[in-house]
Amino acid sequence: MATIATASRHEQRSIFAIVAAGGIILALSFGVRSMFGGIVVPLSDDLFTGRIEVFSLSIAIQNLVWGLAQPVFGMVADRFGDRRALWIGLFCYIAGIVVCVVGTTPLAQHVGAGLLVGMGISGTAFGVVLAVIGRAAPVDKRGLYLGIASALGSVGQVVMPLVASWLMAWFDWKLTLIIIALMLAPMALCIPMMRAEAAPPTDTDRGDNVLLRQAVATAFRYPGFVFLTAGFFVCGFHLAFITAHLPNFVQHFCVGTGMSPQELRAYGLQALSLVGFANIIGTLLATQLGQIFPKPYVLSAIYALRTVAILVFLSQPITPVSVMIFAFAMGILWLSTVPLTSALVLTMFGPRTMGTLFGFVFLSHQLGGFAGVWLGGLWFDMYANYDVIWYASIGLGAVAAFLHLLVRERPAPTD
Repeated sequence: MATIATASRHEQRSIFAIVAAGGIILALSFGVRSMFGGIVVPLSDDLFTGRIEVFSLSIAIQNLVWGLAQPVFGMVADRFGDRRALWIGLFCYIAGIVVCVVGTTPLAQHVGAGLLVGMGISGTAFGVVLAVIGRAAPVDKRGLYLGIASALGSVGQVVMPLVASWLMAWFDWKLTLIIIALMLAPMALCIPMMRAEAAPPTDTDRGDNVLLRQAVATAFRYPGFVFLTAGFFVCGFHLAFITAHLPNFVQHFCVGTGMSPQELRAYGLQALSLVGFANIIGTLLATQLGQIFPKPYVLSAIYALRTVAILVFLSQPITPVSVMIFAFAMGILWLSTVPLTSALVLTMFGPRTMGTLFGFVFLSHQLGGFAGVWLGGLWFDMYANYDVIWYASIGLGAVAAFLHLLVRERPAPTD
């Protein structure tokens, strides 16, 4: 009995260590990513005569590559080890920021901030990290641990935009990026801790017994997985558009402030920080609701509430108060979709192919992110507003709310 109790305590300490390390990796990965919206204008002024569409395309490429590389990193993790995928991701992340700092042409920014940073995020974000936690966690507590790790990851989005706004007040965008790149260093201490034995097989873990290719083919024949994947496109559209363009939107359309353009842009970064703070609350709340109600219904409610939040925000004058209220509301609904979506993939197909299958779901998310970021910058350069992109966000949110009502929380059939 004493041996069993000791083993149980050891396993508990092990999962706590994995969740903590995974949360720190997510916090750094998403925190650094969230500050790119704060340098869109100064970088564009310095390199591209004020045209934000060029660097918006770089960030759009970042989102697209993040999605395209996610299944690849998932396969690397599933076949060769999670830590190898994480190390590759960290190297790409740092290399991408360096290229962004030294590059002076659109191509250099597309390669640095776009291709390499996108690969870096892909290798250090949800697809790999949550797959480790999903394999390490007991079946009955997977949803809880996935939610805790996702919430910890939101801390980076609270801290990094505030740090970026402070650095931008003192330094130019290049030195700001160099300092922020150095903040990725703690990842090197956390990656060795991301070690997980395969979870004991259960009736729902049928993905353990099929090859990756068979699992992917099965997944895309299952309507619930297809609807989940399509709905995640909308999540990516919302998050990437707001992350990349909210500082510029606040700078140009927030009224009655008496602030300079630079102060308004910093205020937009502070709003993104509030998004990150509220996301901690929202992610934990959604995780608990997912234990009580069917997860597809909780997801449907999240997308419906996003639609309402954007509608209310646009129907009122854009003021400092309304910006912060909107940021808090969207933060509650921000990444709360991720633990629910990843838990549904686990329920449908089991943990063995989690990295690969969630990678494909996340690819859809990043295709939405590409569209949101690039179209936002393109539309602003053409018409000096974001009206159509906001309206598209509303329509897509309503579609996603409907699609998730069609998803069923149960194992997918094997044939």
